[in-house]
Amino acid sequence: MPELPEVETTMRGLAPLVGQPVAKVVIRHPTLRWPIPADLVHTLPQQTLKSLTRRAKYILAQFDTGYLMLHLGMSGRICLLAQDEPAAKHDHFDLHFADGQVLRLRDPRRFGAVLWAGAEPEQHALLSVLGPEPLESAFDGDWLYRQFRTRSAPVKNAIMDSHLVVGVGNIYASESLFRARIHPQTPANQLSRQACDRLAAEIKATLTDALAAGGSSLRDFFGADGNPGYFQQEYFTYARTGEACKICSTPIQNVRLGQRSTFFCPRCQPKP
Repeated sequence: MPELPEVETTMRGLAPLVGQPVAKVVIRHPTLRWPIPADLVHTLPQQTLKSLTRRAKYILAQFDTGYLMLHLGMSGRICLLAQDEPAAKHDHFDLHFADGQVLRLRDPRRFGAVLWAGAEPEQHALLSVLGPEPLESAFDGDWLYRQFRTRSAPVKNAIMDSHLVVGVGNIYASESLFRARIHPQTPANQLSRQACDRLAAEIKATLTDALAAGGSSLRDFFGADGNPGYFQQEYFTYARTGEACKICSTPIQNVRLGQRSTFFCPRCQPKP
């Protein structure tokens, strides 16, 4: 599933569309995770794309009368194409712009979303319950420490909870915990303030490094311009079961937490 760096990379790749009016909306398959609003075909044409922002794993496209909310789901991607590019089997939604460019949602598994969020997207039911952005100042070790006091779940599960902090998916949770030298099965409420400071700092550093590399391309992810990300070349633990730790040469291990594969080095990240 695309995580925060991949969504941010996609959003940045759509920047050439800002300032352009919509010429046409095409809905081919409206039955995604939630139905695509049919009235977009009538309401969006002639409206200008004013800005692009990201909240968690949602891309928010601001138009004259409100915000369109886009989510990539499990396997979706948003492509920036020429208007004469023929649609493929899994191409569900197009925004055609006046300059000839097309924003196209391609989603084989149909877990993505195209929703209208109105003039105040922060009030939308999917966004109003979210925690802070990990790269903003509101997220730090103090925030983690206070949130962890009542959480006995494994710390890996806790930092993937979007009510606590958004955008830290399976890949970047494993990588951040390795960098912070914290075992993923450690109960969250057992972490000291110093460990929380270290973890918050490494979440920020890991996501920043991933953004600089254009995200991770494992199966389905490519940026809006069709280019892959390269952060997978820098993984310390993710998907490296049995391979030597890059720090101590101990074989990387894999356990299941919250129905997700979790990767760690038993020497660099000892159990508490």
